[in-house]
Amino acid sequence: MAKKPDKKPEAEKAEMEVGTAAKPAGGLMGLLMLGGASLVSSFGLVYLLTPPPAAEVAACAPSEAGPAAIAPAANPDQSYVALKEMLITVGSAPATRYLKMNISIITDHEGAGAVASAEPMLLDAFNTYLRSVEMKDFEDPGFYPRMREQLTRRAELVLGSGVSSGVLITEFLLR
Repeated sequence: MAKKPDKKPEAEKAEMEVGTAAKPAGGLMGLLMLGGASLVSSFGLVYLLTPPPAAEVAACAPSEAGPAAIAPAANPDQSYVALKEMLITVGSAPATRYLKMNISIITDHEGAGAVASAEPMLLDAFNTYLRSVEMKDFEDPGFYPRMREQLTRRAELVLGSGVSSGVLITEFLLR
């Protein structure tokens, strides 16, 4: 009678292969090396990216000439003509937000009469511009200088280029 071939050696080989594949490679030594490499790279990154300390600066010696003269912003030859208070609804929603503004026009003494007589046209030009402004525009910090430039430009269009020297916003309330 012939013996059947024994299947045990093949089964044991398969179990050994499965057992070795499940064993983690590296173990504790790999984790320690990874941690050390992380520490070294973190230190190097911080060391290389921090700016060098600032050199000590010597204190400025006081000048013998004294402080420089500063020219005043208000010119005695200028006149300021206050316009009527403006109350404008802002945005497209029906009467939810209001803008209350007081504006003064900078002009010379001779132009004050021209500004006073053109006040209705100035208010109309300012209202037309301010009604076109959306609520999100007021949230932008860079909007206020642009708004002043637009109001100045509209004052120049109404009064002429030689009459108006600028616009002062004396009151600005957004509610």
